[in-house]
Amino acid sequence: MDSEPVTVTAAYRVDPGRESEFYVWAIEMLNAAASLPGYLGGGVMGSGSTSSEWHVLYRFEAEGPARAWDSSLERARLASRTGSFVQEKGTQRTSGLENWFKGPVRPLPPPPKWKLWLVNLSAVFPPVLIFNVLVIPFIKDANFLLRTLALCLGVTAMVTWLVMPRLQRLLKKWLYPPLQSIRGRHRRMAADGPRARR
Repeated sequence: MDSEPVTVTAAYRVDPGRESEFYVWAIEMLNAAASLPGYLGGGVMGSGSTSSEWHVLYRFEAEGPARAWDSSLERARLASRTGSFVQEKGTQRTSGLENWFKGPVRPLPPPPKWKLWLVNLSAVFPPVLIFNVLVIPFIKDANFLLRTLALCLGVTAMVTWLVMPRLQRLLKKWLYPPLQSIRGRHRRMAADGPRARR
């Protein structure tokens, strides 16, 4: 039935030592999925400190929204940014509520809005300042629309390829829960078994 909730589980193999980068990327994927209609929640699960296998879970209210996420341009764009240290091992789809409530994964909250605002401000302000000091004086006689376009092109390129990737690596422990505490929580839940989920 198309009206049953659908859980999509994507499995990945991650090179040792690159787990934190994968986690930041997985949260980006979940945040992108959350912007689509029909998204119910999701989570990231590692298989333990000695394993390189990770899972990203997406929960949708029906098969239609799940398919829309699979074919979305944003998912394709983010998937192309995983890098060679991540190999997708396949996806699994299940319907109904039972798998969602039995599984050990719980939705991971995105960072608070004020943190995201501060990171975005930190990423945008330096390029805007640099561009206004070093470039604008040379094109001050150009048309206002062309100056604005040049500013937007220059700043977005710097933010996308230079500033934001470095800020994400630098601030990942501040933006998201520490990786070890997430792994520890999953290990405790698995050890407690059904008692932990009652």
